[in-house]
Amino acid sequence: EVQLVESGGGLVQAGGSLRLSCAASGFIFDDYAIGWFRQAPGKEREGVSYINNKDGTTKYEDSVKGRFTISSDNAKKTMYLQMNSLKPEDTGVYFCAALSTIFYDSPESFHSAFGRWGQGTQVTVMS
Repeated sequence: EVQLVESGGGLVQAGGSLRLSCAASGFIFDDYAIGWFRQAPGKEREGVSYINNKDGTTKYEDSVKGRFTISSDNAKKTMYLQMNSLKPEDTGVYFCAALSTIFYDSPESFHSAFGRWGQGTQVTVMS
């Protein structure tokens, strides 16, 4: 069974940093793409960043480019999201998602029936 557990969220001042972790189990990590998504109160869930563990390619949404860095430790089966220069608009619940690279061709692919999601971790950025 695929399991994803996020951690590392918290309360931080604007301009500060946080590092989120996503511990994975129940699947072959190297064969999956992992994505970070977030959902602010009253808003739809949106993509943040993605990594294809098979070939190492990464992608960032424009809102976080230059501030966030996604990385993956395949030996530990853990994915990270380093968030720097945080802004109040980065506030939300952050989720990691996993999807076999067989089905991954865009961030929207994570929302298919084959995507698996963690429970989320809250990030609050104070102005």
